[in-house]
Amino acid sequence: MYIENKQLKNHISFWLFVMFWTISIMIVVGGLTRLTDSGLSITQWQLFSGFLPPINESQWLNYFNLYKEIPEFKLQNYSMNLQEFKVIFWWEWIHRFLGRLIGLFFLIPLIYFSFKTDFKNIRNLHLIFILICFQGFIGWYMVSSGLIERVDVSHFRLSIHLLIAFLILSLIFWNYLELKELTISKISLNKFIPIIFLILIFIQISIGAFVSGMDAGKIYNSWPLMGSSYFPNDSELINLFSFRSFSDPSLVQFMHRNIAYFIMGFYILILIEIYKKKMTVFFKIIKIIGFLLLVQVILGILTLLSGAQIFLASMHQISSIFLVSSAIYFLYLNSNTS
Repeated sequence: MYIENKQLKNHISFWLFVMFWTISIMIVVGGLTRLTDSGLSITQWQLFSGFLPPINESQWLNYFNLYKEIPEFKLQNYSMNLQEFKVIFWWEWIHRFLGRLIGLFFLIPLIYFSFKTDFKNIRNLHLIFILICFQGFIGWYMVSSGLIERVDVSHFRLSIHLLIAFLILSLIFWNYLELKELTISKISLNKFIPIIFLILIFIQISIGAFVSGMDAGKIYNSWPLMGSSYFPNDSELINLFSFRSFSDPSLVQFMHRNIAYFIMGFYILILIEIYKKKMTVFFKIIKIIGFLLLVQVILGILTLLSGAQIFLASMHQISSIFLVSSAIYFLYLNSNTS
């Protein structure tokens, strides 16, 4: 992204900075919405009419009666009263409200900046807005999967929803870095190394969404073994090579654990390569990534041992935001060397 006007560049940079943190908050709230089983509390897609929350008893009862019609209430929360419903409703409403705000906070400045500079200079930002709109559709597509035959949303759709959120966050951060025009060293790693590292993290996030979507973190609450063995004893190794393994909570947890080990091993190889070749430009970021990886692993283990206690699970997701951002920065540094 090239913008000659320094003041305009600073304004766009600040806007992207604000959007980065707003979307980060959105990801955290989305995680808490899932962890509190609140995602199906609003059973209709209300783009405009849902902007305001219920303001009287009649409106609350209407939302509650709609919730009573879905399987989650009939099969799981049949004893829930109105006050208990309000708790889960607020989480989902805040999540959707933030989504609307993000759309407005992105669209209005985007229109303004589009008049201030050539379209080609900020076409990347228009693509991000399209992705934000698509994310709203995917969010409803995810919710709709839990309204007819299931008591939870599809973990596949949940994973797509989370991956798109991280993709939007990553693209915003990348464009923010481009506006900063950082001074880069001329020495670089093989261009595929940071890309592969980032892809591994995104794969892990996807599998993590499977774990969350199937409550797979509430089984095998031990580490480093899964119960009394390394491989879950309620499954067969051959099952790991079937697509159905992605719908098996035990196998999904096994994948999530072992992808973490693989990422740590890959990181150590990168670390050795950087220090062996004395690539000082990467020293700081690779240390930050190492610290965040360690924090992420520790939080993951604690989350598992606690049976997916909400605070720890949320902290585990928050740390993933910092890890992805650091990996994006690492990729940016490497891709801008020559």
